[in-house]
Amino acid sequence: MGREPGSGAPPPLLIACALGIEQLALRSGDRAGAPGPVTVLRTGMGPDRARRAVSRALGEPGWQDAAVIASGFCAGLAPGMHPGDLIVADETRGPDGTIACTGTELLVKALVRAVPGRAVHTGPLTGSDHVVRGPERAALRATGAIAVDMESAATLGTARGGPGPDARPVAAVRVVVDAPEHELVRIGTVRGGISAFRVLRAVLPAFFEWHRSLLLPRR
Repeated sequence: MGREPGSGAPPPLLIACALGIEQLALRSGDRAGAPGPVTVLRTGMGPDRARRAVSRALGEPGWQDAAVIASGFCAGLAPGMHPGDLIVADETRGPDGTIACTGTELLVKALVRAVPGRAVHTGPLTGSDHVVRGPERAALRATGAIAVDMESAATLGTARGGPGPDARPVAAVRVVVDAPEHELVRIGTVRGGISAFRVLRAVLPAFFEWHRSLLLPRR
């Protein structure tokens, strides 16, 4: 689980991703400036694995109050998106329902600073239980979603629990690796996959800024 929180430590941050290559990118990023314990959890592919892994992780001693970010790669749905563009969800949509994300505007600003020159798109992130191709991409875009992946909705649905002022802070930040005009054949073997990997390595300072903001006293 990474660093175990000690007594009196600030609430930890759980970053959940599906793939080994995503975990490698996130773990190899700049970890300086983390305000509390951080772990990068590889859940495995698909919503069912994400639910099980996140539920198990948040049941570990000291991690019940963790803030949660779903991260990794995704498929962009909007024309004009490119590999390496960033997606910041304002909500996730899936069988677990619609989950509103915490601190979306702050995350956008932090990512602009952390990864200068990269486009940052904000909007609904929808879930799927399979890789989306061709006409299905256009159908999902027609619902208003800007991107799709298989784990974010399940991760945030599991992490959020119930509604209310004490609901767990959750967010979803994804890097486009596959877009309408740039369909990916195999991650890491084409320029788009390499570009997305490099961007994912650079996002941790923005995640830590978001995490710090949660620890500030509320007025």
